[in-house]
Amino acid sequence: MKPNPSRGVLYVITCASSSAPLAESLVIAAQQAGWDVCVILTPRARHFVDEAALQRLTGHPVRSEYKHPAEPDLLPPPQALIVFPATFNTLNKWALGISDTLAVGLLSEYTGKRAPIVAVPCFKTGGGLDTNPAFHRSLRLLRRAGIRVIYEPERYPPKNQVPPEVILEALDQLRAERYGCEAPLTPPTEDLERMAPGAE
Repeated sequence: MKPNPSRGVLYVITCASSSAPLAESLVIAAQQAGWDVCVILTPRARHFVDEAALQRLTGHPVRSEYKHPAEPDLLPPPQALIVFPATFNTLNKWALGISDTLAVGLLSEYTGKRAPIVAVPCFKTGGGLDTNPAFHRSLRLLRRAGIRVIYEPERYPPKNQVPPEVILEALDQLRAERYGCEAPLTPPTEDLERMAPGAE
């Protein structure tokens, strides 16, 4: 399914979680809303989703690793990003600026570019991760950096599996706040090479 995008390119970044298969519904909803969607996986998320199905759905390669500097960049640069599901591990690394995977590297890069980003943490409440002080510190840091974090486990129990339409509405609100009514279809700054950190 290749959409006729009217909003630009959206990266859906999916982490290793039992909620990861729900990303497919988010991709479909985003395409119906006019986005050209690309999917980025954390390395371990590859075990939780059907990569081939996501590639057919988006018409783009599904990436999970940094490319070699000499290789062409196969994905267009994004105008917005959604992290769903976001895991405890990825959120904490992102907040600390640890870019050891392509997914976290892109999040770090586009946080610095002030791109619109919505993050949806998904893990079971009452298991300890949701009350860990590192998690709440990371949420505060990301929100201060302009990230729209949707974490309402009491409304979406038990894993904060927020519906696609709610996530996309939050993204639209963020873009309107950031850019006004007419959000640009090109990123505010030149896209950086998605290669391993430190590569030249």
